[in-house]
Amino acid sequence: MGRSTIVPLDVTVSTAFEHFRDGRFFNPGVPDHGFFDALKWMRTRQRGAWPRWVSSTPGPKPPERVEGATLRVTFVNHATVLLQTEGVNVLTDPVWSRRVSPVSFAGPRRHRAPGIRFEDLPPIDAILLSHNHYDHLDVPTLRRLAAEHSPEVFCPLGVAPLAQRCGLHDVQELDWWQSAAWQGREIHCVPAQHFSARTPFDRNRTLWSGWVMEAERGPIYFAGDTGFGDFFQDIGRRFAPIRLGLLPIGAYEPEWFMGPVHMTPEQAVEARTLVGADMAVGIHFGTFSLADDGESDPPARLREAMAGHEDADRFWILVEGEGREIP
Repeated sequence: MGRSTIVPLDVTVSTAFEHFRDGRFFNPGVPDHGFFDALKWMRTRQRGAWPRWVSSTPGPKPPERVEGATLRVTFVNHATVLLQTEGVNVLTDPVWSRRVSPVSFAGPRRHRAPGIRFEDLPPIDAILLSHNHYDHLDVPTLRRLAAEHSPEVFCPLGVAPLAQRCGLHDVQELDWWQSAAWQGREIHCVPAQHFSARTPFDRNRTLWSGWVMEAERGPIYFAGDTGFGDFFQDIGRRFAPIRLGLLPIGAYEPEWFMGPVHMTPEQAVEARTLVGADMAVGIHFGTFSLADDGESDPPARLREAMAGHEDADRFWILVEGEGREIP
């Protein structure tokens, strides 16, 4: 039997930064949108263009392992990325389901297939979960990973019980700025600016986070799902130079409503600078229509934001299933 570290949520859980009060987590200094804001958005939506389905061919089967300090990053879809280095294989927010919803017959559906077939995955040693939204924590995918790979799981506070119900027994649950030892390295839970919910009644009962995984040639940063905030500077001060940053670039329209919880592509470029990431990969776009930006808007805006930068080739937009190596 594996281990699970669970902190009871009826007490203040953070000793370093207050982000938990009266049984709920919150973003320090950031007002939370209420019901009437959401109603205004729904009444005034101007949806960008999304094709019903984008036909694609699955990417090649990734290598079984990548030994040594070489880092291979494979973009699967949305916020799902396969990281391979030093003989370990790590997945971020794995989602292979057709819909990201409480039910299989309604809710946001995918507009393209995952870039890597599930059966082509190498052995998965660990999963980094950023929060409990359906497009980041997909129960059918986690159940299959538990049955076929038995990976260790790292998740923010309150998420471990759901992960365990998926059959994942080796779960470590962390607060912001807490760390855990794994496979001879440290994995750090870091702040993000977002929210959590899986029903209308559990908003912000569990925490959201990003993750930093130590590696021989520099840390790897997975930002999860986040708006833009001062915490990027804090992450940079603690961990820079970061070898690779996985930064979300989609679901930002309309900015007046989505801004607190989702970055624009321009903000992702600034975030890369603040955290001190040598390389970056854009995530959280092109698979599920979750806001009002169109399917091709995030990469187009990112390319425009990077145009003229002397290191414009160091913020990658990968096609689903594409894998690249960083020596």
